[in-house]
Amino acid sequence: MSLEELIDRCKQSDRKAQEELYRLFCNKLYSLCLKYSRNEAQAQDNLQDSFVTIFNKIDQYSFKGSFEGWLKRITINTSLQKYRSEGVFDIVSEVAEEDGTVEIEDNDISLDYLLAIIQELPDRYRITFNLYVLDGYSHKEIAGMLNITEGTSKSNLARARANLKERIEQDHLKKKVNSI
Repeated sequence: MSLEELIDRCKQSDRKAQEELYRLFCNKLYSLCLKYSRNEAQAQDNLQDSFVTIFNKIDQYSFKGSFEGWLKRITINTSLQKYRSEGVFDIVSEVAEEDGTVEIEDNDISLDYLLAIIQELPDRYRITFNLYVLDGYSHKEIAGMLNITEGTSKSNLARARANLKERIEQDHLKKKVNSI
């Protein structure tokens, strides 16, 4: 069965088709939820809520543009809605964007390490960083998604970068000291 047929069957509330669609996309969308959640339990809740929204709004998908992109947009918005309701983004401040580069001789920083330290950032910094750096949204788009100003988005990104830079440098220094 093609994706188009599967979507059409989901539009008719076919439970087997919904289950199939879930199986097709749950891993990708769960990974996305992890980026925008504090922990795995919250990511699982966000995934479930996302699929509820997807199945409730699937009639709105008109086969224009990427279906996977449509799913991702719903998933990101569902995950961010929890933070909006908690007022996580209510702080408005602006700072100059920093370079964000880190001077380290070794290029042995693993992706797992980077993802782990990104996950430890405060919510507003982590979410802005993920939206801008990992998902390619502009500051204008982020501002609209999070109900903040573009300046706040830039500030959050700069602070996320500064926090990550500091953490990498500290960990690198510890590694150097321990190897002596």
